Order: sequence, then C-alpha cells, then structure tokens
Amino acid sequence: MTAISREEVAHLAHLARINIADDQLEHFAKQLDAILDAVAQVSQVDTANVPAMSHPVPMTNVFREDIPVASLAPGAALAGAPAVEDSRFRVPRILDEE
Repeated sequence: MTAISREEVAHLAHLARINIADDQLEHFAKQLDAILDAVAQVSQVDTANVPAMSHPVPMTNVFREDIPVASLAPGAALAGAPAVEDSRFRVPRILDEE
C-alpha cells in the first residue's frame, strides 16, 4: 500500500489541471510514493557541516569586457542577402495582413 492514495493523486491532478484516467491513478500513486521515499532519504543526510552554496563548483565570470567596436556597414551586411529592398533584407510575405 502506498502512502499516497488514489484520491490524493486525483486531487493533485485536478489542482494541476491534468486529466488522468481512473485506471492510471494507482500507477501514479506508486510513482509519487517512490519519489517521496527518495526525498525522505536525501533529507536524512547530515548536512550540518556543509556550507550553503548555489553551485557545487566555484563559479567565475567568463564574460569578456564590454568594449564597443565598429559594426558592419549596411552595404556589407546586405551584400550576401538574396534580395534587398530599400536598404533592407527582402523576405517572402508569410502573413496576409498589411
């Protein structure tokens, strides 16, 4: 027998707005019970001497300096385009709206 009942699974499914067939409620009850058992095992680990951390390894800033540089000229950016109109990329219409 699981610690999670079929009725509790049905209630959770209702709250989450998930449709679960009646024949699946027992299956999900067993799975949720296994998940809760695993969480209980992790909760029993002695963490009194473990410092709180957001990452298991030290993190360093890997971003480069934000240095402004010159960008492409419009002509160079449009040079490889298959179609150009009014100094812009021309693409096929995908909507019927104006």
